Amino acid sequence: MTTTRLLIALLSFALPFSTRSSAAEAPIKHRLLFTEYGEGPNRFVELDADGKLVWEFKPPSTTVIFQALPNGNILFGYGGSPTGVREITSRGETVFDYVSKSHQVFGSERLANGNTLVAEQEPCQAVEVNPKGEIVHVTPLTTNAKGFHLQVRNVHKLANGNILAAHEGEGAVREVDPDGKVVWEYTGVTNTGEAQRLANGNTLICCGTQKRLIEVTPDKQIVWEFSDKDAPDLNITWVSSLQQLKNGNLLIGNFMRGKEGHGAHAIEVTHDKEKRVVWKWDDHSLIKSLTTVRVIGE
Repeated sequence: MTTTRLLIALLSFALPFSTRSSAAEAPIKHRLLFTEYGEGPNRFVELDADGKLVWEFKPPSTTVIFQALPNGNILFGYGGSPTGVREITSRGETVFDYVSKSHQVFGSERLANGNTLVAEQEPCQAVEVNPKGEIVHVTPLTTNAKGFHLQVRNVHKLANGNILAAHEGEGAVREVDPDGKVVWEYTGVTNTGEAQRLANGNTLICCGTQKRLIEVTPDKQIVWEFSDKDAPDLNITWVSSLQQLKNGNLLIGNFMRGKEGHGAHAIEVTHDKEKRVVWKWDDHSLIKSLTTVRVIGE
């Protein structure tokens, strides 16, 4: 056998074994940031890749939604009196604070232009403020929810300039133009706190206490769904948050309100027809329930 043929033979034997071995030795690990809420204290908690507590922070009042910014800071709404949106460093120093004149704020988003989108409740509207906290635009939001507490949760500004809003009390997701005209909606979900538009034009929707995450087309057809029936051992109770990971998988936050103590708080699932659960976080000694969870530092 020539030297070249010998090398090829050795590589054909060794490479598959090496690939399997490295995969087996590299379990999925995530650094996590989440908000605990419910039976436990309302707080931010950061975990290292081994699931150990490295930092916690108590917000000024009720906080259930946040955005982890690229610079490592955290943007969150707080729903007390006063209410508004605050940005803090990864160790709690306030660098931005917008105090709202509405009754309550939970959802917010930092925009590409540096401004902040604020989901205000009563009046139900999306308010864009600049880094000085000055209002630059107000978009009315449509909902039939009368009590301010459940009028609107997360909001996102889309590439076309419209706003996608999740209306928890009504169980509806709506896209509105800058003047507040409804141009698309999906209704019939419960306790929806988050919806995200995909690059293909479809929309991912957290369906809350329906215990499912769905992907719907512009003509409102469900083309993908992950629910408690796909993973009955995870105690999926309330699908409360969503993150699209760089590998294409989805990170789902499972708010265990009323069913604490078993199952998984956070679930990574493949966004395909197989819907494989490839990772979960289920430490019930550290927290009782969470609302929003994010993988950070990836």
